[in-house]
Amino acid sequence: MAEKYRGLVPFSPSKAPEITEVVTVSFQTDAGNLTIEVYPQAAPNAAKRFIELVKTGFYDGTPIFRVVNNPRPFVAQFGINWRPEHKKWQHDNFNDDPSLFQLLPGTLAFAKAGPNTNSTQIFINYGDNSFLKDNGGFSTFARVTEGYEVATSFVSVGSPDMGLDQGKLWDNGDKYLQSLPKKPNMILRAQVIS
Repeated sequence: MAEKYRGLVPFSPSKAPEITEVVTVSFQTDAGNLTIEVYPQAAPNAAKRFIELVKTGFYDGTPIFRVVNNPRPFVAQFGINWRPEHKKWQHDNFNDDPSLFQLLPGTLAFAKAGPNTNSTQIFINYGDNSFLKDNGGFSTFARVTEGYEVATSFVSVGSPDMGLDQGKLWDNGDKYLQSLPKKPNMILRAQVIS
């Protein structure tokens, strides 16, 4: 069963598609490298947007701006790029996908602020966050297959719950990051490798 779903765990096997399509993405970070498998059949809209953003270089040179590890392991979140050629994506929302697979440690989903407000921000689950299915319908679309220990080593900065100030990042991320006494981990480069 695990092979059928590429390591994902369906909420309901009768509704979950077999995963036969895989796109592999490499994330180089200042803490080490991650290999991420993207599964278009698990969440087509999310997978399409993520791959598109990777190909445009959206995630290159951006911070892991929210890491929540207390009182229990929760998430590491990224996906703000304030540079002129990338900022246009901020409000370019796409429609939700069905939530077919559990949000288990190492899986990825888009962060959002309500129905159909997915755009650029993504979180890596640190714990079993499957309760989010009923709290906004977050959809697993990918999984960290190598380097999960790197992902769990990302430092927590800013507010313990919300991380860095997202408005300041979108406004002028370079200036804001330079002003911080404690720096976040950075994504150096993301690329589709297969």
